[in-house]
Amino acid sequence: MARSKAPSILEVVEKIGKGDLLPIYYFFGEDYYLIENALSTIEAASAPLITSEFDRETFYGDDKNLSDVLDFASAFPFGSKKKLLIFKQFEKVRDKKLLKEYSNSPVDFTTLVLIHSGSISNLDSEPYKTLREHHFIFEAKVLRGKTLVKWLINHIENKGKSISEDTAQMLVDISGESRNMLESQLEKIITFMNEEKEITVDHVQSLSTKLKQNTVFDLQNALGRKEKDKAIQIAFNLLDNGAEPVFIVAMLTRYFTGISKVNELNKMNLPLQQAARYAGTHHFYYKDYQQARTLYPDTNLADVFRSLLKADRSIKTTSSNGKNIITILLSEILS
Repeated sequence: MARSKAPSILEVVEKIGKGDLLPIYYFFGEDYYLIENALSTIEAASAPLITSEFDRETFYGDDKNLSDVLDFASAFPFGSKKKLLIFKQFEKVRDKKLLKEYSNSPVDFTTLVLIHSGSISNLDSEPYKTLREHHFIFEAKVLRGKTLVKWLINHIENKGKSISEDTAQMLVDISGESRNMLESQLEKIITFMNEEKEITVDHVQSLSTKLKQNTVFDLQNALGRKEKDKAIQIAFNLLDNGAEPVFIVAMLTRYFTGISKVNELNKMNLPLQQAARYAGTHHFYYKDYQQARTLYPDTNLADVFRSLLKADRSIKTTSSNGKNIITILLSEILS
């Protein structure tokens, strides 16, 4: 029997944007950024309807029981059209089944937001089953890959700008998959681009230049040209500016996987953009991949992948210093 699933929390933002506000929102999952974003959207939509501070309250699961909060939710507002009640740390609440009865007939003048950090093992148990039946429960899954790129494109459009899928992927590759880091980098790009509407490859590349920071693409280019001293210098710059060793190893694994495909792609005589996509890079960088492939024959690539695997294991299973692991990795790749 298939396990039940909850809809994505991303649906909340879309529906509120259309003017829909539910009486109950139960948010759970590992991605706290998405939860906070959805909560902010609800607060913004509720603000015009709340004229009294007494009609907006925040509770915490470690010092408040659900029965008292539901009683408060059922009481009429002090003068506003709506009440907004936010119940954080809901995973700590013991009497969760009380929520089942309230979910079957919630009052229309209160929006109750329940925030549950972490996963839920069985969505077919109560009160989750009833919440699912009424479409009140939403999961905040950590976004990765194409889903993250789609989120970034929509996020940029909400800011009145546009970006192509390839350029959005490049920004994710440079910044990593942290939404906070992406948001930070995006704000800097928008500041630099002034009144321009489309975020281009040039905008993304110029960001690191203006901030005097290297990107993972700079590291890849140095490795592609077998410039050992420069590669180590760039790697240290990345680490000093917050890049995690595991991110660097992951991106280099992706880079060398792309390089390993170049010879076959060349034989296929594909258009530049299509070949670049198969190699997992932006077409702007594909010629660098082709050049790097001439310096990394198959036997050399086999050694590179063994070194990458060893570095990944060292990061995840030992307490070794990240800079030391990356330095050894780059030395082995370029030996």
